[in-house]
Parts: sequence; C-alpha cells; structure tokens
Amino acid sequence: MLTNHFLTADERAELALFTESLERFCAAEIEPRYRDWEKAGQVPRELFNKMGEQGFLCADVPEAYGGAGASVNFSFAVIEVLSRRGYAGFVGGMQVHTDIIPPYLLHFGTEAQRQYWLPRMVQGTAVAAIAMTEPGAGSDLKAIRTHARRDGDSYVINGSKIFISNGQNADLFVLAAKTDPAAGARGVSLFLVDGSTPGLRRGARLEKIGQHAGDTSELFFDDMRVPADALLGGAESQGFVQMMRELPRERLIIAVQGVHGAKGALGVTLRYVQERQAFGQPIAQFQNTRFKLAEVATQIAAAEAFNNACIDAYRRGELTPEAASALKLHASELFCRVADECLQLFGGYGYMAEYPISRFWTDARVLRIYGGTSEIMKELVARSLLGR
Repeated sequence: MLTNHFLTADERAELALFTESLERFCAAEIEPRYRDWEKAGQVPRELFNKMGEQGFLCADVPEAYGGAGASVNFSFAVIEVLSRRGYAGFVGGMQVHTDIIPPYLLHFGTEAQRQYWLPRMVQGTAVAAIAMTEPGAGSDLKAIRTHARRDGDSYVINGSKIFISNGQNADLFVLAAKTDPAAGARGVSLFLVDGSTPGLRRGARLEKIGQHAGDTSELFFDDMRVPADALLGGAESQGFVQMMRELPRERLIIAVQGVHGAKGALGVTLRYVQERQAFGQPIAQFQNTRFKLAEVATQIAAAEAFNNACIDAYRRGELTPEAASALKLHASELFCRVADECLQLFGGYGYMAEYPISRFWTDARVLRIYGGTSEIMKELVARSLLGR
C-alpha cells in the first residue's frame, strides 16, 4: 500500500476499499483478456469507459470537474495495482491519462478548458495523450520542429510526433509546438487538440520489444487548424515553463510504476520457487535462491521508502525536480535489475512468454528511457549537487 501519512482513518479505510474494488475489477475485466490485448497491440477503447464508470480514472480531480476530489494516493493506487499485476503496457497510457494530463489542465488551463475536458476524462469518454517527443527531439525541447502559425482566430500546425502513448485511442492530445521558433525551448507552446481535428493523422501502432498492450504511435499534422482557444491557458510560449512544473509528478508516477512493478516481479517469483522442484526439493531451499530473494526484497523496501517520502513531499507541495529525478532514476533501474534477477531464478522457463516474469522483464526496460532517460536523470541530480 502506498504511503498514507496524510490520510485520516476514514480515508485509509476508503483507500483500502478502493484498492480491493480495483483488484476485483482487474481479475474480472483485465486478467482474462490481457494476453489478447498484447497480441492486438493495444487495450480496447472501452476499457477506459469501464474504468471511468467505476471511478478509477483521475481520482484526485476536484468535484467541480467531475472527479472525486480524493487524495492523490487514490490516483497513485491505480498505478500501483496495475503495475504489481504486470500490466505495464496499459500503465504507460493510464498514467498519462490519469496522472500527467489532469495537472496541466488544473494548473494552467482556462476554466472553459477544464470544464470541457476534465469531466470527460474522469468518465473515460475522452482518452488523453501527451504529444511532445519527435523523431529528432526527445529531452531536447529546443529541437522540436512541429510549429504553430497564428492565422486570424486559429493556429495552423505542421509537424510530427513519435512514441505517443494512447496515440490510437486518444481523443485529446496535449501537443507541444513552436510558436516562436527563434526562442528555442522558450518558444514552445502547448495546445489542446481534439483527436478528430482535420489534418491530424495517426500512423500505425509502433512495434516494441515490451509493453505490447501499450498503444504507442506516430502522429502527423498537415496544415491542422485549431482554434486560438485551444492554446493551453491562452498564453503563447509558456510550454517550457508548464512542462518543467509538471515533470516532478510525471517522474514520481513512473517511479510508482517501477517500485510496484518490481514488487509484482518478486511476487510471481516467490510463488514459482516454492512450487518448482529441482534435485528433489523446491528451488526455494537452495541458498542462492534465498540470498537473491533476500537481496531483491531489501532493495525494493529501500526504494519504496524513498518513493513514499517523495509522495509525502509532493502532497506538501515540496517535491523538488532533483528529488523526483533521483527517485525516477533509482526506481527505473531497480525494476530492470529486479526483473532480471527474478527471471534468472525461473531458468529456461523465464524466457518463455507464457510465464509472467518474462513480461515484467521486457516491460521494465523502457522505464529507464521514457519520462527522461537515466542519463538525463543523472545529469539533473549532478547539476543540483554541483550547481551547474
């Protein structure tokens, strides 16, 4: 269970019931179909509708915009449960929809933008995506080539994006485009783009080595015209500031995925080593197995303590970009390491797709890349230590 230092006794009880309800939903609606969705390359659009009907989307969105106005712990608990159960492909898109996009609207959107998009996101009738990465621009925002030109009461947008989670399912794209090309990263603006806008073209789903149920796509914008009121907050060239403010939560939720994905990998391994026999005894009785499990469990416990401390800091409004970067670095590297150590204990069966540990292993790898690579995280932490 996620940290609950700020929760009342009633809230803790409600969170336990919420989590139990989500577990039941996963067992009934996701587990029997997940492998089919991996083969299809995406979860069905209707899954968002079902989760919205059950109150599992955007739980911390205020009641004024259709949400429950719950503690952020409730929203994070959704990622915790899905990650622990091994649904990382779905988690990638879910965390964008429920934890990354809503703060952009709440903190920077106009009242009309909030009223239009947030209730639909809570209900699952509108799926959200963030469109920032380009073929030649990942973490380097100044290299973005997608551009928006003001034309009367509209903007005309041209360019492309890549690696977009929810690219096929999305009804809303928070799109980064240059409105002032001469200003580098400071000339970036964010637009709220309806997925049905003429000129927006979705490329084919991209094939990945892991997270196969994750809907990841290319997007193309050919003279796409959007109204001026699609500009997030109504102000040009604020995209860089907006993105920098929201990065701590983005990296925090990726860390939640990493820590609880590692816990899920350990869980399936604990069951396996107690059932699998070798040389006349369960492999759990071998010293190497026991020592590896002890090391992994200890590493997870330490990472979870760091994770919980950062969640508490976030709730107080005190989570720094440096702490979020350090946590994201630690948790993503941990998930990969734990998944690899656990797969090894399965022997040859660990390399078979029918065993869930193989999915944890392939799904973990991208956490060291998206949301900022481990190398970028190290640079940010080093900068905070050295002052430059």
